[in-house]
Amino acid sequence: MLSIFLILVPPAASRRGIMPGMVSIASPNTASDKPLHQAHTPMPAEARRSLLAASVAHAVHDGMTDLIYVLLPLWQSQFGLSLAFTGALRGLYAACMAGFQVPATRLARRWGRPALLVGGTVLVALAYLVAGLSGALPVVCGALLLGGLGASTQHPLASALVADAYAGHRVQARRALASYNFAGDLGKTAVPAGVGALLMWLSWQHSLIAVGLLGLGAAAGLAWLLRAPPLQGAAADGGPAQPAPPQAPVQPPTWGFTALAATGVVDSGTRMGFLTFLPFVLSAKGAGAAGTGLALGLLFVGGALGKLLCAVLERHLGLLRTVWLTEGATALCIVGTLLLPWWGALTLMPLLGLMLNGTSSVLYGCVPDLVPPERRDRAFALYYTATIGAGAIAPSLFGWLGDQWGVAPAMQAVAGFVLLTLPLTWVVRQALAGQGRD
Repeated sequence: MLSIFLILVPPAASRRGIMPGMVSIASPNTASDKPLHQAHTPMPAEARRSLLAASVAHAVHDGMTDLIYVLLPLWQSQFGLSLAFTGALRGLYAACMAGFQVPATRLARRWGRPALLVGGTVLVALAYLVAGLSGALPVVCGALLLGGLGASTQHPLASALVADAYAGHRVQARRALASYNFAGDLGKTAVPAGVGALLMWLSWQHSLIAVGLLGLGAAAGLAWLLRAPPLQGAAADGGPAQPAPPQAPVQPPTWGFTALAATGVVDSGTRMGFLTFLPFVLSAKGAGAAGTGLALGLLFVGGALGKLLCAVLERHLGLLRTVWLTEGATALCIVGTLLLPWWGALTLMPLLGLMLNGTSSVLYGCVPDLVPPERRDRAFALYYTATIGAGAIAPSLFGWLGDQWGVAPAMQAVAGFVLLTLPLTWVVRQALAGQGRD
């Protein structure tokens, strides 16, 4: 939360002597000319409010999404489901969330980002309320579809909201997007843990009602935070179009964005493939349920820190060196997890989590640099559709390899797969250099 605080509340010394209206957002074609001391430039209150709103949306949506992992064993036991059907329940939510991200951006151009973000949060909250009030399997399935539909609004619209709010301040924008990303990890930790505690006293139905009420409260908070048009991107929000600043006569490098999306696909597929096999690897080393839970906890803590630390690394090392460092270290740590005994693998978990999860902040922080401002919503939607889809498909593909070759060879394939990011990142770096952004 420290990074979010530093952005939302600039130092008092920086605020003294700044009169309202003196701070302005630079046009995109001048972003590359700004020095690194932009990181200390005080941002307007509208930009900080946009970041806060996007971070709240990310934390609530990601928390309610990952809550499904806590509920799946309960549903399997109560409804007598097979493992395949239980996994399909998670697939209902993920498929709906991935498939409707691009349509969500189109609707936002008609109704505005604030309306879509608030409405999507209400839909997820209502999905949990309906599932909790009914408790019947067909209603739960329908609620998962409704929840995935609502969740599809968050990633593309909130990311674009932050990117537009900090447009023209490249260092600040990267830091803001990393903070927004980190907020999602806070939600993934807090909401499932809180519901896990509630389940000690309440049934899963009553716990879901509590989660639904939390979602409605978050939607009300978002409506208040987004009550005024956010900075930049007014036309994309459905407001009156503003005259576009003059653009440099440079063709948008769509090939660079394609390479960036492909890098995100490999990164997301690696992460989900690794998480699929890790419990099996640890179990073979003699770790029980408690040991596996400890390892996963250390992994997720490292991952949350990685969202912030990798953004700092990218600022000092550049995109290419940072991604090569993190992905190369990920491959080595995966191999180390296979070779080391239980205690050695456990010590690797925080570092592996940092490298495995932190790269995503660096990657999607490049999206605003590779597309013109009027296409950011759609670009973020396409990026998240590709990465979320890869995360949903990769466990099945690597699982098939595990059935054919065994768990250890499949994990080695995961370690090799992550190295595909290295040449792809070089292509992205060349595209950014062509724009004067790296």
